[in-house]
Amino acid sequence: MSILSALIIVVGLSLFELVSSIDNAVINAEVLSTMGARARRWFLRWGILIAVFVVRGLLPWLIVWAAAPALGPLRSLTLAFSNDPSVAETVARSAPYLLTGGGVFLVLLFLHWLFLEHKNYGLPGERFLSTKGVWFYAVASIFLLVTVSLAIRQNPYAALAAVVGSTAFFITHGFKQNAEAHESKLVGSAYSDIAKLLYLEAIDTTFSIDGVLGAFAFTLSVPLILLGNGAGALVVRAITVGNIERIKSYPYLKNGAMYSILVLGSVMLAEGAGLHLPEWISPLTTFLIVGGFFLKSRSYARRHRS
Repeated sequence: MSILSALIIVVGLSLFELVSSIDNAVINAEVLSTMGARARRWFLRWGILIAVFVVRGLLPWLIVWAAAPALGPLRSLTLAFSNDPSVAETVARSAPYLLTGGGVFLVLLFLHWLFLEHKNYGLPGERFLSTKGVWFYAVASIFLLVTVSLAIRQNPYAALAAVVGSTAFFITHGFKQNAEAHESKLVGSAYSDIAKLLYLEAIDTTFSIDGVLGAFAFTLSVPLILLGNGAGALVVRAITVGNIERIKSYPYLKNGAMYSILVLGSVMLAEGAGLHLPEWISPLTTFLIVGGFFLKSRSYARRHRS
């Protein structure tokens, strides 16, 4: 991989991490506003280390180890950051399972947003589909059935990976719903700062799963994932501190994040099925989709400021 390719992947990963973490930044800012100065400083200083080096460093390693268990936990950890060709070959052989499971997770994430979540309507048809929320369960079930049916012809383990991806989605979605329900209780409550810090770290871990799984559509290289997602996480922390109201004034950024998630999920499913797509596809589509919705959001913000 050339230096230019690696740079494009890292920038694309950072952008994807940023836009996919908007909800996380908003929740962090609202809870932090109710905490004491000392607790806020602790979260913004040490919380960065946990978010960047522990969560976003640990999750890719665990995913690679799960996809290539023959490496073992310690060997996969040490060799994931090396240029050993045997590691690349082992991960490449296991890539169809990782990509299939991650692709299913991301597509279900998009479908849930499209049918069931509150949103600013950025494209024609979104308002109509939001009124048909019950369709989510039918569409998600049919999507999973078709994916498993196609995958099982290729490899039974790929079909199992698709089911694992759907299981991971529903489990993490349950955690997110529970966290969002507790957010209103924490804001304006007498909960201790320690309890709020634990809550923020837990929800940050849950939200980071989306970004880490999406990162494998860009690259299977753990160092690049750590670098790109880590840089994006640092920007999210900076937004949490001082620019959250400005981010809220750009209403279609979440739309850009979700449509890029749909594309990345589709890329992962295609590559998991054996299609070899150019490495620039994921960064380029992320730039175009997020950039388009950013311009739409900026136009909206200008109209409402005037």
